[in-house]
Amino acid sequence: MTLPHAIGYRWPAEWEPHAATWLAWPHNLETWPGHFDPVRPQMARFVRAIAEVEPVHVLAGGRAVMHSARLWVGDHPNVTLHDIATNDAWCRDYGPVFLQSNEQQPPALIDWQYNAWGGKYPPFDQDNAVPRQIAQVTGYRRWQAPLVLEGGSIEGNGAGLLLTTEQCLLNPNRNPGWDRQQIEQVLHDVLGVQKTIWLTGGQMAGDDTDGHIDQLARFIDSRTVVVAVEDDPNDENYGPLQENYVLLQTTTDRQDASLHVVPLPMPRPKFRDDQRLPASYCNFYLANGLCVVPQFDDPADERAVAILRSLLPDRRVIGLPALDLVFGLGAFHCLSQQQPRPFRG
Repeated sequence: MTLPHAIGYRWPAEWEPHAATWLAWPHNLETWPGHFDPVRPQMARFVRAIAEVEPVHVLAGGRAVMHSARLWVGDHPNVTLHDIATNDAWCRDYGPVFLQSNEQQPPALIDWQYNAWGGKYPPFDQDNAVPRQIAQVTGYRRWQAPLVLEGGSIEGNGAGLLLTTEQCLLNPNRNPGWDRQQIEQVLHDVLGVQKTIWLTGGQMAGDDTDGHIDQLARFIDSRTVVVAVEDDPNDENYGPLQENYVLLQTTTDRQDASLHVVPLPMPRPKFRDDQRLPASYCNFYLANGLCVVPQFDDPADERAVAILRSLLPDRRVIGLPALDLVFGLGAFHCLSQQQPRPFRG
């Protein structure tokens, strides 16, 4: 079978121009037990912020979910609601990864296997069916990849370099029996990855994803990486995040040039009902000319925004409230999936 990379497809970086953003309207009360009421207004602010700069597609399957999305988002000319059912709102993880073609091929997307973070939260059958339904809506060619993989577990620079974590992609609850070489081969064949950087620090306190990269380190251009760093040596995140920071400082890109590694602060520990929340400023989302940064009612909120503004001078960087969202163990990047412009140029 001919694979995407072999016939000219590429995986663009998130900062490259988008055709749209895909989201799923939150409706699963078990994701935010006892704290669901603030979730929809915070989600609505996020939807409207993105809709100012690009089209937004919202999965809102079923009468009740569709009614809720319409009520909170309103009749926005840049927002389209789709009657596509989901089990949960974390579209980054179960949604497709969109590819870009060279106009010799139709636009395409990757349909990964999905098992809700290692089978932690059944049922997940509706989420697993989302890429196929998005392919039908968009008319995109669909490739089914053999790997169980969530979108939040991989971070690319658009030039063949990928960041991920050992704890997630090598976890036997995803792909038992797969080794690093087999996984890297799939990433090469499907996404065009030429070099994979494996972080070893493990997952952030409170995280349930086994170490998604979008909580830990993110590219903002082809050689610049922001990485979550904890300043308090007594915090349980200090050691693992320092391990990631040091590893990235000693890692090179595909041309053996050093990466530009910028520390991004962590907020003070956040709790709800005695549960440690995985609050991280790395969970920002890049839309067309825009960067949306989660805010956690913390003194470090403004510092995180200021750092990203200094690194993204051609992009409007805004902070939006996310403390209630992260009680569901994710924030803006976890909720969103970019659809790049379909063709190069």
